[in-house]
Amino acid sequence: MSGHSRWSNIKRKKEKTDAQKGKIFTKIGREISVAVKQGGADPASNSKLKECIAKAKSFNVPNDNIEKIIKKAASGNSGADCKSFVYEGYGPGGVAFMLDILTDNKNRASSNIRMYFSKHGGNLGTSGCVSFLFDEKGVIVFEKENILEKNISEDEFLNAALEAGASDFQPEDDSFVVITEKNDFENVKKNLINLGFDNFTSELSMIPNSYQKIEDETIKQKILNLIDVLEDDEDVQSVWSNYEFD
Repeated sequence: MSGHSRWSNIKRKKEKTDAQKGKIFTKIGREISVAVKQGGADPASNSKLKECIAKAKSFNVPNDNIEKIIKKAASGNSGADCKSFVYEGYGPGGVAFMLDILTDNKNRASSNIRMYFSKHGGNLGTSGCVSFLFDEKGVIVFEKENILEKNISEDEFLNAALEAGASDFQPEDDSFVVITEKNDFENVKKNLINLGFDNFTSELSMIPNSYQKIEDETIKQKILNLIDVLEDDEDVQSVWSNYEFD
């Protein structure tokens, strides 16, 4: 693909941090609050909270901010309760979309997302309409520069990732992407850290098992515009799609 990685969801969000840092901090803070309410304030016994904290740190959220969010959520003073939903739909060119929603107002979220799809040439679908096109996988992203400066070659890092239990490995222009099965995600991260590779960004993602190739430039731009407005929405935590650009 031309500049559009199949594994680029995490990278896309990191690239936006300079322009939209406040909004991303808010979304991650919401995830931390929900994790605390569901599993407690101790990351040692709450794996979801531990994952959220790692994610927050990868986006350079200050430690003081993270601690304040955890304390506030643990005290029950973190505001309205948020609930998670998964929305599915089709974008321009028949591209499949899955959205991870975390909101304190489902009606607002549903209305906004339906409007985004309609305005940008797609339509919000029913549950299950596209989920069969995706598999939930662990995605661990390393900046290529950080690996190569250790005098470790791509082949050596590939072997290390496989030794750690990875199911797939994808070299990109400026990053190495390690893919894991969902149930192996935490163990692979631990194994990579034990091997000396501890500077990464990770999350569970919905990875397409088939792709919709898009060649028309107008449709390409419509897809990217739809992704942008979805990611800008405060209720949308993650956007996954199966587009493939030439």
